Amino acid sequence: MDVQKILSAVACVFVFAACSQKSAETVFPENGALDSSACRGQALENKFIVQWEDGSFTTETAANAEEFKENFIKPQLENIKHVDYDRVIQLQRSSEVSATAFTDSWGQQRIGAPTVWSQGVYGQGVKVAVVDAYVDVSHPQLLPRIAVNTDEIPNNGIDDDKNGIVDDYYGAAFVSQPGNNQTPSSHGSHVAGIIAADSRYGSIEGVAPQAQIIPAQFIANDGGGSLGDAVLAMQYSASRGAKIINASWGGAPCVASLRNAFVELEKKGILVVVAAGNDGRDVDVYPEFPASFNMANQITVAAASVSDFMTSWSNSGFSLVHVAAPGERILSTVPGGSTAYMEGTSMAAPFVSGAAALVWSAKPTATAVQVKEAILKSVDVSSGHEFKVNTRGRINVEKALQYIQQLVP
Repeated sequence: MDVQKILSAVACVFVFAACSQKSAETVFPENGALDSSACRGQALENKFIVQWEDGSFTTETAANAEEFKENFIKPQLENIKHVDYDRVIQLQRSSEVSATAFTDSWGQQRIGAPTVWSQGVYGQGVKVAVVDAYVDVSHPQLLPRIAVNTDEIPNNGIDDDKNGIVDDYYGAAFVSQPGNNQTPSSHGSHVAGIIAADSRYGSIEGVAPQAQIIPAQFIANDGGGSLGDAVLAMQYSASRGAKIINASWGGAPCVASLRNAFVELEKKGILVVVAAGNDGRDVDVYPEFPASFNMANQITVAAASVSDFMTSWSNSGFSLVHVAAPGERILSTVPGGSTAYMEGTSMAAPFVSGAAALVWSAKPTATAVQVKEAILKSVDVSSGHEFKVNTRGRINVEKALQYIQQLVP
């Protein structure tokens, strides 16, 4: 170490407070790595994600970053932990397959769900948040499974429970950029049906048919959304008592706030199930977020085919993708009281969310890490059918139930 470096280090020791002092620049490092030229194109230059010192998040607007620093950050600097530009985020592209059927539960059967149901385990008592696109809460197979906010009076235009959201009786929407498409996306309803469709009222068998769904929309009908809206939707889901959050979407490599949000969910003991993505690439080499975070409370999911092989279009990774689950030709609920086939890792993730709800309902005292362990340690690995994921296998909820019963007294 040369003399100049030594003197600089000594100076910093003696004036530690000054060297480490919080400033608008340290909480909002917009010129740092997260704001490279690659990230700039995704930034919303007049919208900002604010994480407060208590761990909560808000989104704020200003004409530009300089105005935001002067008029918002500096006056409240003591209470602000981190600030990012809000950024564009995109729904995982899922193909809608042009095929019709009244009932098709190959995925539920493949993972052993009927055997778990026969033991009286249906996901009862577990809330699963669908942080996604629109969920049709009027669908006959979804309506009985919606986690109703009984502290709210529906459609009276008043925030009855004082949580900052008006009329969130059936869930809430955090769509700041609605776009021009008026046709509801099928994605959120399809995901919700895979998790918990009530088979008493139609042909779809949800993996956890007595779990409760919390709809938390942040994606517009055109498939676009913002990172800040996603963070708010996850925060809302946690406040409503979600044990599991299903995230069938991907973002950009500019994700400090999103990772911080995942850390807050981890502190709350919430399991987050994430779609690996549909680009046919190795996320260990080409990271996709949030799929590549690899948090202790996260399961990242690849897609298995009807023939129980890795699909050609599923993202993979021996390190960062944990398990495979059915993701090809999946029949589930869509808006308007109907059903449709779709495929993608967006469909594989809710199979894992539903499986986690079954496991958790059998052992309510289990932690998110224990539920994750039970699912990862109980996969089916068949010779010649190994998946390019960390466990090499596809989920088996029957075996996961046996595992959790041994793991948790």
